[in-house]
Amino acid sequence: MTLRLGVRLGIDVGRVRIGVARCDAEGSVVVPVSTVRRGADDIAQLLRLGVEHGAMEFVVGLPLSLSGGSTASTADARDFAEELAAASEVPVRLVDERLSTVSAQRSLRDAGQDVRRSRPVIDQVAATIILQHALDSERGRGQPPGELIVRNEG
Repeated sequence: MTLRLGVRLGIDVGRVRIGVARCDAEGSVVVPVSTVRRGADDIAQLLRLGVEHGAMEFVVGLPLSLSGGSTASTADARDFAEELAAASEVPVRLVDERLSTVSAQRSLRDAGQDVRRSRPVIDQVAATIILQHALDSERGRGQPPGELIVRNEG
């Protein structure tokens, strides 16, 4: 199946930090970009990163429980994605991110990293996992992944 061409930014929204990753225009390479501190100017920082990297889409991870249900983190990520969509001309998608942080921690631990001292890196690695999953899903299904957040210009 085909994949839409264009750079995407993967976003792992946490309560303290936001991990950011990007892919190349062909969607073949996903790399960590940065960690943004959650706060008053986090949306502005993400918008700047979107412009800097020429992003055609933001892919925000939606943390669901293992059973697929909503949690407090689910509501927080959804609210954040809606806020980002309202501020951005670039489309925003929510994609299932179950276990992305756990996978990121395992990857760093397997690489010999101290997980406690690597929290900002974990957020970036989680963002790469979210983005890679979204790209793989689109390739497999031939459709954009997850849920498109409709821009509310209220």
